[in-house]
This record gives sequence, structure tokens and C-alpha cells, in this order.
Amino acid sequence: MANSRSGDSMTERIVRVLDTFTSERTMQTASEIARRTGLPSSTAHRIVGELIEQGLLERDEENRVRLGLRLWELALRGSSALRLRQAALPHMEHVQTLVREHTQLAVLEHDEALFLERLSHPDAGANITRVAGRLPVHASSSGLVLLAFADPALRERVLAGPLRAVSRETVTDAVALRALLITIRRRGFVVAPGSIEQVSTGVAVPVRDRGEVVAALSAVLPREAPTEPVIAALLDAAAAIEEDLRTSR
Repeated sequence: MANSRSGDSMTERIVRVLDTFTSERTMQTASEIARRTGLPSSTAHRIVGELIEQGLLERDEENRVRLGLRLWELALRGSSALRLRQAALPHMEHVQTLVREHTQLAVLEHDEALFLERLSHPDAGANITRVAGRLPVHASSSGLVLLAFADPALRERVLAGPLRAVSRETVTDAVALRALLITIRRRGFVVAPGSIEQVSTGVAVPVRDRGEVVAALSAVLPREAPTEPVIAALLDAAAAIEEDLRTSR
């Protein structure tokens, strides 16, 4: 792809355009995209128009733009995330019948926890997680599990900081975080009260595929809820997911 005067390629500019969409910002105008990307208005409008022509973006009757169905379709074709979600969902549903709060599946993506699925009871407590949403990898229970079993180089990069606080109880001290990660690897789970929401406790376990941790399975509970039965349910579900991943090859 040809480079622009600023040195970024067309691919990089397209990614910048797509990155302006979030779980909270699903619709925007081409002018808003230009402002958020820092691209010249003419460049942003041209890229948006070309992405609309290819079905990767869609425009509504008010001239606002959203992500297109073709982008979703392409993302699912042969996706390892889709395979993982399909294997996990039945077992997540079983956990959810016991927890009756929130049950989630997350993977490590660019030093963040990316959530592939979330099941929530209508009367469940607070939880800021969204499907296709991200959280700092050191903050959520899912992220802590993913970080604990991540490549050591990635772990050191995260520990080098800065470690942003999401709540008053997010672990932002590198020494304390390193000790916590060692404990998670030894115990095989984490209980993280208040790391995201002060009224909630996150509980998470690793999910492995051929011995490698590929995801974290978690539940978000009210702060004072007992965690022991939830840990057991999550560990059983993770083992079942791993078996399904093994036999689905």
C-alpha cells in the first residue's frame, strides 16, 4: 500500500478509521472520523467512501457511518476466536445457571483483555465489560489470568508501566502485581475484589488449548458473594472447553 506524506500506509490509515468505532461510539459522521483519526478531511472522506463501497462500512439515512456486516462476516471466517467462543458458550451457559450474575470469555489482544462473550442475568450487579470491549490487562480478573500466563516479554512490558488505575483497588504497583501474577500461576485462578468496580469481585481461570493458555473464563459477582463454588464451576467449565477444543480439530 502506498504511503501518505506523513509516512503511514493506506492499510494503517484504514485501521485508524476503523479504530474510531467503539462499543459506545457505534455511529459517527465522516467528519467526526477525520477529526478522531487526525487525517485530512478529504482523505478520511475518501477512505470512508471506499470502505462503504466494499461493505466494510455502512451509511444510514442521516449520513452517519457504522461498521458493515461484511466486516463482521470476514472477521468470522476461519477465526480462532469464533472456534473458541463456540466451544466455550455451552459451558459458559452452565456456569451462568449457577452464578446468575455475569460469565465472560476474554483473550489477550495487544496487551489488553478483549472480551469475546458475556452472559448476564437481568438482575445481575454492576459490570462495565462489553462484548468486543477491552480492559487493561492488569486490571480485570480475566486480564490478570491472561497476563500471568502470557509470554514473559509481554509480562515485563506491562510491568514496566504505566499501570493505570481503573478503580481504587486496581493493582498499580509493579512489585505487588508481579507477586500477584506468581500467585495466579501457582493457584490456577484469581479472585480480584474491586479491581474494576468497587461493588464487584471478579473471579477468573485460564482456558488452555494444547497446553497453551488461550483465554480466560471469568465471573463477576457482588462484592460479598462467596467465591469458592464459582471457582470450582469455572475450573470445571474450563476443563470441558479444553476437551471440546481438543476433539474439534
